[in-house]
Amino acid sequence: MTKTSVRNGNSLTAVMRPATSQKHICWSKMKECGMLERDRQTLRKYSAILGREMEVDEQFILSLRAANILTDSNVQTLMAAGTPQKRNLNLLLLLPKRGPDAFSSFCSALQDTDQHHLYELLTQSPEKDSKETHVESIQPEEQLEGMAGQTTRQRREGFVKSSPPYPIQEMIPAKRPRTQESMEFSLDADSPISTPVLPCCHDFYLSHCHQSYKMNSSPRGFALVISNVTFDPHAAPDLDPRKGGEVDDEVLRKVFTELGFLVMVHRDLPAQEMRSCIENFSRRADHRTMDSCVVCLLSHGVEGAIYGTDGQLLQLDWVFESFDNAHCPLLQNKPKMFFIQACRGDEMDCGVEQIDGPTRTCSPSCEQVDAGREGQGEAVSRQRGEMGTPRIKLPQRSDMICGFASLKGTAAMRNTKRGSWFVQELNKALRLHAKDTHLSDIMVQVNGRIKEREGYAPGTAHHRCKEMSEFTSSLCKDLYLFPKYQPQY
Repeated sequence: MTKTSVRNGNSLTAVMRPATSQKHICWSKMKECGMLERDRQTLRKYSAILGREMEVDEQFILSLRAANILTDSNVQTLMAAGTPQKRNLNLLLLLPKRGPDAFSSFCSALQDTDQHHLYELLTQSPEKDSKETHVESIQPEEQLEGMAGQTTRQRREGFVKSSPPYPIQEMIPAKRPRTQESMEFSLDADSPISTPVLPCCHDFYLSHCHQSYKMNSSPRGFALVISNVTFDPHAAPDLDPRKGGEVDDEVLRKVFTELGFLVMVHRDLPAQEMRSCIENFSRRADHRTMDSCVVCLLSHGVEGAIYGTDGQLLQLDWVFESFDNAHCPLLQNKPKMFFIQACRGDEMDCGVEQIDGPTRTCSPSCEQVDAGREGQGEAVSRQRGEMGTPRIKLPQRSDMICGFASLKGTAAMRNTKRGSWFVQELNKALRLHAKDTHLSDIMVQVNGRIKEREGYAPGTAHHRCKEMSEFTSSLCKDLYLFPKYQPQY
């Protein structure tokens, strides 16, 4: 109500009238501050699936913060949430209050964090949505991630049209007959995460370079990526194509290139060619001028070995031996990093219920023993100087760190649209934290993120499947990668 004065003869009388104009102005401002109704309805429609499947991590929040959708107070509130599900719920409740641009910025954040299936879910046209109503009745919205089987007839009739990303086991053991087709989909326009590697600052380098491995050569070292995606149907009929493997090797190529490594990618090699490729790589003369090296192997596998495209096995112990102090002297005392994306068995980790935990959650034997004494006499001769004085000895194998996607005997999970769980989390951790975190702690962070992940496939044996990564290390110092920093001499 507003108070106005009306002249009545020679006096003024106060009259209370409704403030319609002020109400209109206030309502207009509220509309400017709020989300558009159609966007609000879209969020409400898909709130259940977003609450379960969305990953609101540091990178996601930084994207919304950079777009001025979240304030520092909002960020603190979200990060303080006890579980990923509570964080998702808090964000979904907050977004409608953050202005008309909140929805588009939210969708952009989904793209930036490689959650393309959720982006497509929110941005599909009304016409497309109405045409695919029958799809949702056959395949619930909740089944955006999981492991399930569909017959060829079901696929042909269009019962699975939304092409969600399904994780599958990395390895189908040889000679085991298939009982059903895997529900896998093409990559379409999926692309790796594009957030740049955060740079190391000058002060951090100066305060940590003396107690860590030397890491300032340009390039930092060579990186070898061997990715087996398609297997010979005649030589290895029981090894399915690793859909999503294309995403993994591209993700690794980009992240290690940004970290300062010269990356070489080889795809679809039989076991003998893998062996030759690794031998040639380990014997490169220019390792002498580099400070480190990286080897990434992505394939189907068993405990202690990975498959070539011909169905033959390459032993991992031989791979590590190729880079030990005897066989690769140019990398002595330099850190050697290995990342293995492959199953180490076919046992599915079904998880256990956590006591006093939330209702939902989003092996030492792998250390290698000494082996291979080829060239031992030559190695002994190198231990002596020109005057015959014995040099300090090194262990046969040291200064190595190896990350495994799964534990001994268990299967690794791979998302056919977004790549394997392990490579996804390794990529994110390196991009966000390599600037000020040594690699052992980064691998601990990766373990923590993998521990939280969970597949979703109601009605199958793989519903709520889990994975647990691990790493082994013989590093003798902190290993900082000091991304994008080059000391000035």
